[in-house]
Amino acid sequence: MSSDLSRRVAAIWRIEGARIVATLARIVGDLATAEDLAQDAVAEALVQWPREGVPHNPGAWLTAVAKRRAIDGWRRAQNLDDKYRLIGADLTEIVDADWQPIDDDVLRLVFAACHPALGREAQVALTLKVVGGLDTESIARLFLVSVPTMQQRIVRAKKALSAARVPFEVPEPTEWAARRDAVLSVVYLIFTEGYSASGGDVVLRTELAHEAIRLGRVVNRLLPREPEALGLSALMELQASRFAARVNADGDAVLLADQDRRRWDRSAISRGSMLLDRADALARGRGPYQLQAAIARCHAEATSVETTDWEHIVLLYEALGRAAPSPVVELNRAVAVSMASGPLEALAMVDRLRDAGALRGSHLLPSVRGELLSRLGRTDEARAALLVAAERTRNEREAALLRRKAAALG
Repeated sequence: MSSDLSRRVAAIWRIEGARIVATLARIVGDLATAEDLAQDAVAEALVQWPREGVPHNPGAWLTAVAKRRAIDGWRRAQNLDDKYRLIGADLTEIVDADWQPIDDDVLRLVFAACHPALGREAQVALTLKVVGGLDTESIARLFLVSVPTMQQRIVRAKKALSAARVPFEVPEPTEWAARRDAVLSVVYLIFTEGYSASGGDVVLRTELAHEAIRLGRVVNRLLPREPEALGLSALMELQASRFAARVNADGDAVLLADQDRRRWDRSAISRGSMLLDRADALARGRGPYQLQAAIARCHAEATSVETTDWEHIVLLYEALGRAAPSPVVELNRAVAVSMASGPLEALAMVDRLRDAGALRGSHLLPSVRGELLSRLGRTDEARAALLVAAERTRNEREAALLRRKAAALG
């Protein structure tokens, strides 16, 4: 099998995987079984498609194959009558039928995986795996834990859902509040991975980011007066407005200071700004997503890095640090401080994080530290920090950029 076909199958899975698993979960009533069936269908595609060609609607092909495998399993278990009633009219034997996105099924899957039977981190990790299509290594990096730890967490979450016999349906409105925060976290982290891929050889995974934006809009229809849902959608629209300018013609990352702001999507900026205004109009105080959206709006409204209101951004990061404290927020605040007050004060903040052992193993801290040291003229230290950051990142494009910056220091 050619590497081109392997990449195409992987791309199809990234786009269609969540809907396929969601459809199967609704039919078989079990997330782990649904995921196994879907993976079996992908394995069959890797055998058949090199001989027969990729079908016109590969998502429908994979779904139909997985459904037939489910029926085969039920036949072996001699439980056909009840199972046929479950699958009912939903089964189609036409493999190449028109494939229609099943938005409600994806939303059911998000809410089901964010069931209160699971702990918060397990809810988010499992949903990122199944709905976001992220591999375990990427999820582990997002949570700053080891891959074996994350593998165990996901396996335990699947078993807990099966044991609890969780129905794959959108819960009643009275149950939404218990799942809201986890659902928003999932959407946010899916978008984060799309906005800045944690691994591989691409800067952006736009299909993932746009799926997160779509899910955010669906959540807003369910929760039209939830400020943080509006704030998250505002944040994603504002961040996505930069996509066209974030990579060059070769696919390499373009830093904020070097981006052609004429290529920013003004309609997305307008949508994000209006969503943030709607959230603010509810007058409940800004939560973490609204604060991040306000920071993104400061960048979007500035005509250049130099004209950006960095003092206001520092204040917003201080508020964010109180609402949702984390080393990443503090690191971002240090970057804003460096622009508002100079690199020396910011370097002291970064060194305090380093000395406290924060973000150990992450490329983020040495990357920022290298930039600050460079601005202070401490070239040798800056080069060393940037090379450490390049070693730590798993994104090949980002590593190449860091190495180029280190080399440019001479």
